[in-house]
Amino acid sequence: MQLGLHYWNYSTPADPALIAPTLAESVRIAEQAEIASFTVMDHYFQMETGQSVADEPMLEGYTTLGYVAAVSQRMTLGLMVTGVMYRHPGLLAKIVTSLDVLSGGRARLGIGASWYEREQYGLGVPVVPVAERFERLEETIRICLQMWSDDNGPFRGRHYQLAETLCVPEPIGGHPPIMIGGGGEQKTLLLVARYGDACNLFATGQEEVAHKLDVLRAHCAAEDRDYDAIAKTVMYSGPVLGKPAAFLADAEAYAALGVSEIQVLPDRHPVSFTHQIAERIAPAVAEIG
Repeated sequence: MQLGLHYWNYSTPADPALIAPTLAESVRIAEQAEIASFTVMDHYFQMETGQSVADEPMLEGYTTLGYVAAVSQRMTLGLMVTGVMYRHPGLLAKIVTSLDVLSGGRARLGIGASWYEREQYGLGVPVVPVAERFERLEETIRICLQMWSDDNGPFRGRHYQLAETLCVPEPIGGHPPIMIGGGGEQKTLLLVARYGDACNLFATGQEEVAHKLDVLRAHCAAEDRDYDAIAKTVMYSGPVLGKPAAFLADAEAYAALGVSEIQVLPDRHPVSFTHQIAERIAPAVAEIG
């Protein structure tokens, strides 16, 4: 089992001038603790939850990862997850390629159907029906795969038309792994079976995750895809430092289901959180088979 750090909040410390050094120090500690991946959200407004409101600080995701690439050397970098409506697919492929090249081959394309309509309406991003978002999601994945292949020719889809899919330089070491986020059983997990190198589910409990993976297994059988070739990851939103024994028990249960990465979210000052994760949690997680 590997750990991922999902850096979702820029509100602590309160001074915007401290966002960059706090981010850099968190990354440094995570690297020293051999945390496997570092992700940020693809939002422009903070999410509206019981712990956050829309007008809290938020940074653009790929710009942030470019900064993180320069202050890190080992961790996989990606958004959790790219909203399909926020960037034209051809430009998205180029952005992820740039991150991959500048990070030495560490980019991961996390992608899903965008959902946060307040920021989309607020910033003028087109809002389309859910069914169309999933159509666009599939075309976007296909465009990225074509741009990361030897085929530089046109792409003709229902929603996107590209005259040529030239992408130079190419990503380092083959195309960045594609992680599709979400647990929708009819569409999202089907796309994972067709195109995904990894899936990302919410850690909503062993039974629920087991059910989602059973659905994925069935889709893989229907698509003639090797289920075991897809990495299974989960996002853990419960308390980690407050209930370490419960977290480690959950991590072991998910590992038994075939999950290979569990992402944790800071619930306090990110430097303090990452330091305590490095000392108290990471060594125990590394021992989970």
